[in-house]
Amino acid sequence: MLSKRPLALATVTSGDMNGSDVTAKPVITLTEVSFTYDGPPVIQRANLVVGERDFVCVIGPNGGGKSTLLKLMLGLIEPNQGTVEVLGKSPRVARSLIGYMPQHAQLDPRFPVSVLDVVLMGRLGRAPMLGPYRQADKQVALTALGEVGMAELRRRPFARLSGGQRQRVLIARALACEPELLLLDEPMANLDPVVQDDLYELLGKLNRKLTIVMVSHDIGFVSLYFKTVVCVNRTVHTHPMSELSHRTVADMYGREVRLLHHGRAPNARVEP
Repeated sequence: MLSKRPLALATVTSGDMNGSDVTAKPVITLTEVSFTYDGPPVIQRANLVVGERDFVCVIGPNGGGKSTLLKLMLGLIEPNQGTVEVLGKSPRVARSLIGYMPQHAQLDPRFPVSVLDVVLMGRLGRAPMLGPYRQADKQVALTALGEVGMAELRRRPFARLSGGQRQRVLIARALACEPELLLLDEPMANLDPVVQDDLYELLGKLNRKLTIVMVSHDIGFVSLYFKTVVCVNRTVHTHPMSELSHRTVADMYGREVRLLHHGRAPNARVEP
């Protein structure tokens, strides 16, 4: 039964560092970061620290800067002001240690490629430039498929997979570079709730050895697996998952937003 006691809120402004466990090794550090696409700031004076083995959900309204934040972490864009460090290096230098799953995978489902072929794409940059993949690369890819529960389907055409299976394969592709950090841009989009739950369970297991940062557009459901929530709407605010309140999210979106925690009764409400 839900307690009626209001949740304590640890509000962190974009000018402050977050409330992460200070004993955890920093994996991502943003310091006074601002970015603009030749217009109004998309990200303004953001400070953020993501510790080792954290499981972070990045939420915010459309156009609020969620995907831009991920691109800054990847080094695909550079801040107009401030600094970004990933694993103690610049994002570009650290990129080989980052597994990335983009929002829209550039894969034509009609292209005759197998599940294993897709995962082997994650070895690009580590495998030889010319010639076939090495046996070691194939073994890493098979291990990644095993981690996401898709090893038995390694020979199946990618086009014949369900939506949830395709997402698992794309996560395996991100794992094939043997990363220390996993960045996921809206991996739950267009999946039904049962499949989403299965993927949350998978990511929770992967989080035992990896730091995970995941962008989500759907905040109707909040997984028990998340440890930290980063609210992005030009500014960046960080909250421990246990202290995120209904009112905080409603203020960010400018409207009432219903929050449900996985494992709670469907009609249970998170009190403001």
